[in-house]
Amino acid sequence: MEEARRLKVISLNIHKGFSTDNRRFILSDLREGIRAVGADLVFLQEVQGEHHHHREKVPDWPDESQCEYMADQIWTDFAYGRNSVYPHGHHGNVLLSKFPIRKWQNLDVSANKLENRGILWCEVAVPGHESRVMHTFCIHFGLLAKFRQYQLGCLNEILRGLDPEDAVIVSGDFNDWNHKLDRYFEREIGLTECFRFLQKSYARTFPSFFPLFRLDRIYVRGFDIESACVLHQGNWNRLSDHLPIESQLRLRG
Repeated sequence: MEEARRLKVISLNIHKGFSTDNRRFILSDLREGIRAVGADLVFLQEVQGEHHHHREKVPDWPDESQCEYMADQIWTDFAYGRNSVYPHGHHGNVLLSKFPIRKWQNLDVSANKLENRGILWCEVAVPGHESRVMHTFCIHFGLLAKFRQYQLGCLNEILRGLDPEDAVIVSGDFNDWNHKLDRYFEREIGLTECFRFLQKSYARTFPSFFPLFRLDRIYVRGFDIESACVLHQGNWNRLSDHLPIESQLRLRG
Protein backbone atom coordinates (compact mmCIF):
# COMPACT_ATOMS: atom_id res chain seq x y z
CA MET A 1 0.00 0.00 0.00
CA GLU A 2 2.86 2.36 0.78
CA GLU A 3 4.35 1.83 -2.69
CA ALA A 4 0.95 2.45 -4.25
CA ARG A 5 0.98 5.94 -2.74
CA ARG A 6 4.20 6.85 -4.52
CA LEU A 7 4.27 7.86 -8.15
CA LYS A 8 6.76 9.28 -10.60
CA VAL A 9 5.78 12.06 -13.00
CA ILE A 10 7.59 13.29 -16.11
CA SER A 11 6.74 16.19 -18.41
CA LEU A 12 8.18 17.02 -21.84
CA ASN A 13 7.38 19.07 -24.91
CA ILE A 14 8.29 16.50 -27.59
CA HIS A 15 8.48 18.93 -30.55
CA LYS A 16 6.16 16.67 -32.60
CA GLY A 17 8.75 13.91 -32.59
CA PHE A 18 11.47 15.85 -34.42
CA SER A 19 14.96 16.77 -33.29
CA THR A 20 15.79 20.28 -32.12
CA ASP A 21 16.84 21.34 -35.61
CA ASN A 22 13.77 19.66 -37.22
CA ARG A 23 16.02 17.59 -39.48
CA ARG A 24 15.51 14.15 -37.95
CA PHE A 25 12.40 12.26 -36.90
CA ILE A 26 13.41 10.73 -33.57
CA LEU A 27 10.12 9.62 -32.00
CA SER A 28 11.46 6.11 -31.38
CA ASP A 29 14.41 7.56 -29.45
CA LEU A 30 12.03 9.74 -27.45
CA ARG A 31 9.90 6.73 -26.61
CA GLU A 32 12.89 4.72 -25.41
CA GLY A 33 14.15 7.63 -23.33
CA ILE A 34 10.80 8.22 -21.67
CA ARG A 35 10.29 4.51 -21.03
CA ALA A 36 13.67 4.30 -19.32
CA VAL A 37 12.50 6.87 -16.74
CA GLY A 38 9.80 4.48 -15.49
CA ALA A 39 7.20 7.18 -14.88
CA ASP A 40 3.66 6.39 -13.82
CA LEU A 41 2.23 9.56 -15.39
CA VAL A 42 3.68 11.19 -18.51
CA PHE A 43 2.61 14.71 -19.52
CA LEU A 44 3.46 15.46 -23.16
CA GLN A 45 3.02 18.61 -25.20
CA GLU A 46 3.22 19.16 -28.97
CA VAL A 47 2.22 15.59 -29.78
CA GLN A 48 1.27 15.03 -33.42
CA GLY A 49 -2.15 13.44 -33.63
CA GLU A 50 -2.05 13.22 -37.42
CA HIS A 51 0.01 14.63 -40.27
CA HIS A 52 -0.84 13.35 -43.73
CA HIS A 53 2.26 14.79 -45.41
CA HIS A 54 4.66 13.34 -42.84
CA ARG A 55 2.89 9.98 -42.97
CA GLU A 56 3.68 9.75 -46.68
CA LYS A 57 7.20 11.17 -46.66
CA VAL A 58 8.88 10.65 -43.27
CA PRO A 59 10.66 7.30 -42.77
CA ASP A 60 9.62 5.41 -39.61
CA TRP A 61 6.41 7.41 -39.20
CA PRO A 62 4.22 5.17 -36.98
CA ASP A 63 1.07 3.53 -38.33
CA GLU A 64 -0.82 4.57 -35.21
CA SER A 65 -1.06 8.03 -33.65
CA GLN A 66 1.97 9.30 -31.75
CA CYS A 67 0.21 8.97 -28.39
CA GLU A 68 -0.68 5.32 -29.08
CA TYR A 69 2.86 4.67 -30.24
CA MET A 70 4.30 6.23 -27.09
CA ALA A 71 1.91 4.37 -24.77
CA ASP A 72 2.27 0.95 -26.39
CA GLN A 73 2.55 -1.90 -23.85
CA ILE A 74 3.72 0.38 -21.03
CA TRP A 75 0.97 2.87 -20.20
CA THR A 76 -2.40 1.16 -20.18
CA ASP A 77 -4.40 4.37 -20.45
CA PHE A 78 -3.88 7.54 -22.46
CA ALA A 79 -5.76 10.66 -23.49
CA TYR A 80 -5.08 13.02 -26.38
CA GLY A 81 -6.38 16.58 -26.45
CA ARG A 82 -6.37 17.98 -29.98
CA ASN A 83 -5.59 21.69 -29.94
CA SER A 84 -4.16 22.96 -33.20
CA VAL A 85 -5.91 21.77 -36.38
CA TYR A 86 -4.72 22.41 -39.94
CA PRO A 87 -5.51 20.93 -43.38
CA HIS A 88 -2.88 18.18 -43.17
CA GLY A 89 -3.28 17.24 -39.50
CA HIS A 90 -3.41 18.30 -35.87
CA HIS A 91 -1.40 18.25 -32.64
CA GLY A 92 -2.03 18.71 -28.93
CA ASN A 93 -1.38 17.49 -25.39
CA VAL A 94 -1.24 13.92 -24.09
CA LEU A 95 -1.38 12.11 -20.76
CA LEU A 96 0.01 8.58 -20.53
CA SER A 97 -1.03 6.75 -17.36
CA LYS A 98 -0.33 3.42 -15.70
CA PHE A 99 -3.52 3.98 -13.70
CA PRO A 100 -7.08 3.96 -15.05
CA ILE A 101 -8.26 7.25 -16.54
CA ARG A 102 -11.88 7.38 -15.42
CA LYS A 103 -12.82 10.27 -17.67
CA TRP A 104 -11.20 13.15 -19.51
CA GLN A 105 -11.97 16.27 -21.48
CA ASN A 106 -10.01 18.77 -23.52
CA LEU A 107 -10.87 22.38 -22.77
CA ASP A 108 -10.36 25.03 -25.43
CA VAL A 109 -8.53 27.97 -23.85
CA SER A 110 -7.41 29.66 -27.06
CA ALA A 111 -6.99 33.38 -26.50
CA ASN A 112 -6.82 34.28 -30.20
CA LYS A 113 -7.51 32.74 -33.61
CA LEU A 114 -3.86 32.18 -34.51
CA GLU A 115 -2.69 30.30 -31.40
CA ASN A 116 -4.85 27.32 -30.45
CA ARG A 117 -4.37 26.12 -26.88
CA GLY A 118 -6.08 23.57 -24.67
CA ILE A 119 -6.04 22.12 -21.17
CA LEU A 120 -6.23 18.32 -21.07
CA TRP A 121 -8.09 17.44 -17.85
CA CYS A 122 -8.11 13.81 -16.72
CA GLU A 123 -9.59 12.14 -13.66
CA VAL A 124 -7.21 9.32 -12.75
CA ALA A 125 -7.98 6.52 -10.31
CA VAL A 126 -5.72 6.50 -7.26
CA PRO A 127 -4.06 3.08 -6.91
CA GLY A 128 -5.14 1.31 -3.76
CA HIS A 129 -7.75 3.99 -3.03
CA GLU A 130 -10.67 3.20 -5.32
CA SER A 131 -12.90 5.86 -3.77
CA ARG A 132 -10.37 8.64 -4.45
CA VAL A 133 -9.44 10.44 -7.64
CA MET A 134 -6.59 12.67 -8.70
CA HIS A 135 -7.05 15.40 -11.27
CA THR A 136 -4.30 15.88 -13.82
CA PHE A 137 -4.00 18.87 -16.15
CA CYS A 138 -1.62 18.82 -19.10
CA ILE A 139 -0.81 22.41 -20.04
CA HIS A 140 0.73 24.28 -22.95
CA PHE A 141 0.15 27.98 -22.39
CA GLY A 142 0.42 30.81 -24.91
CA LEU A 143 3.45 32.78 -26.04
CA LEU A 144 2.23 36.19 -24.86
CA ALA A 145 1.69 37.18 -21.22
CA LYS A 146 -1.90 38.34 -21.75
CA PHE A 147 -2.78 34.99 -23.30
CA ARG A 148 -1.20 33.10 -20.40
CA GLN A 149 -3.17 35.21 -17.92
CA TYR A 150 -6.40 34.28 -19.68
CA GLN A 151 -5.48 30.59 -19.72
CA LEU A 152 -4.52 30.68 -16.06
CA GLY A 153 -7.92 32.18 -15.29
CA CYS A 154 -9.61 29.30 -17.13
CA LEU A 155 -7.60 26.78 -15.12
CA ASN A 156 -8.39 28.55 -11.87
CA GLU A 157 -12.12 28.33 -12.56
CA ILE A 158 -11.84 24.56 -12.92
CA LEU A 159 -9.73 24.14 -9.79
CA ARG A 160 -12.14 26.21 -7.71
CA GLY A 161 -14.88 23.74 -8.54
CA LEU A 162 -12.97 20.66 -7.35
CA ASP A 163 -13.19 18.99 -3.97
CA PRO A 164 -10.32 20.56 -1.97
CA GLU A 165 -9.41 17.08 -0.73
CA ASP A 166 -8.73 15.79 -4.24
CA ALA A 167 -5.11 15.46 -5.33
CA VAL A 168 -4.08 17.66 -8.26
CA ILE A 169 -1.15 17.68 -10.71
CA VAL A 170 -0.77 20.51 -13.22
CA SER A 171 2.19 20.03 -15.53
CA GLY A 172 3.51 21.08 -18.90
CA ASP A 173 5.05 23.91 -20.89
CA PHE A 174 3.90 27.18 -19.33
CA ASN A 175 5.96 29.54 -21.52
CA ASP A 176 6.22 31.72 -18.41
CA TRP A 177 9.74 32.96 -19.11
CA ASN A 178 9.26 36.16 -17.05
CA HIS A 179 7.68 34.34 -14.05
CA LYS A 180 4.54 36.48 -14.10
CA LEU A 181 2.37 33.50 -13.12
CA ASP A 182 4.30 32.69 -9.93
CA ARG A 183 2.13 34.30 -7.29
CA TYR A 184 -1.14 33.23 -8.91
CA PHE A 185 -0.28 29.55 -8.85
CA GLU A 186 1.23 29.41 -5.39
CA ARG A 187 -0.62 32.11 -3.45
CA GLU A 188 -4.03 32.40 -5.06
CA ILE A 189 -4.57 28.90 -6.47
CA GLY A 190 -2.66 27.09 -3.72
CA LEU A 191 -0.48 24.79 -5.81
CA THR A 192 3.16 24.00 -5.05
CA GLU A 193 5.76 23.75 -7.80
CA CYS A 194 8.06 20.77 -7.21
CA PHE A 195 11.38 22.36 -8.21
CA ARG A 196 10.68 25.66 -6.49
CA PHE A 197 9.72 23.81 -3.30
CA LEU A 198 12.90 21.71 -3.18
CA GLN A 199 15.45 23.89 -4.94
CA LYS A 200 14.05 27.44 -4.44
CA SER A 201 13.84 28.05 -8.20
CA TYR A 202 12.15 26.62 -11.28
CA ALA A 203 13.98 24.19 -13.55
CA ARG A 204 15.90 25.51 -16.54
CA THR A 205 14.63 23.53 -19.52
CA PHE A 206 14.80 25.65 -22.68
CA PRO A 207 16.55 25.59 -25.06
CA SER A 208 17.70 22.05 -24.42
CA PHE A 209 21.22 22.56 -25.82
CA PHE A 210 21.86 25.48 -23.43
CA PRO A 211 18.95 25.79 -21.00
CA LEU A 212 18.33 29.33 -19.80
CA PHE A 213 14.56 29.66 -19.49
CA ARG A 214 12.38 28.05 -16.83
CA LEU A 215 9.34 27.14 -18.94
CA ASP A 216 8.38 23.62 -17.82
CA ARG A 217 6.88 22.95 -14.41
CA ILE A 218 5.08 20.45 -12.20
CA TYR A 219 2.56 21.95 -9.75
CA VAL A 220 0.83 19.73 -7.18
CA ARG A 221 -1.69 19.70 -4.37
CA GLY A 222 -2.26 16.81 -1.98
CA PHE A 223 1.21 15.30 -2.46
CA ASP A 224 4.48 15.29 -0.57
CA ILE A 225 7.29 16.16 -2.99
CA GLU A 226 10.17 13.75 -2.55
CA SER A 227 12.42 14.70 -5.47
CA ALA A 228 12.59 16.79 -8.64
CA CYS A 229 15.20 16.81 -11.38
CA VAL A 230 15.88 17.87 -14.95
CA LEU A 231 16.87 15.00 -17.23
CA HIS A 232 19.93 16.07 -19.17
CA GLN A 233 22.12 12.98 -19.20
CA GLY A 234 22.73 11.14 -22.44
CA ASN A 235 21.21 12.63 -25.57
CA TRP A 236 18.17 14.41 -24.12
CA ASN A 237 19.42 17.73 -25.45
CA ARG A 238 19.16 16.34 -28.99
CA LEU A 239 15.70 14.79 -28.66
CA SER A 240 13.65 17.97 -28.27
CA ASP A 241 14.05 21.71 -27.91
CA HIS A 242 12.99 21.28 -24.25
CA LEU A 243 14.55 19.12 -21.53
CA PRO A 244 12.23 16.76 -19.61
CA ILE A 245 11.48 17.30 -15.94
CA GLU A 246 10.74 14.56 -13.42
CA SER A 247 9.33 14.46 -9.89
CA GLN A 248 8.76 11.71 -7.34
CA LEU A 249 5.56 12.28 -5.36
CA ARG A 250 3.85 10.67 -2.40
CA LEU A 251 0.09 10.88 -2.08
CA ARG A 252 -1.09 12.26 1.25
CA GLY A 253 -3.88 10.79 3.33
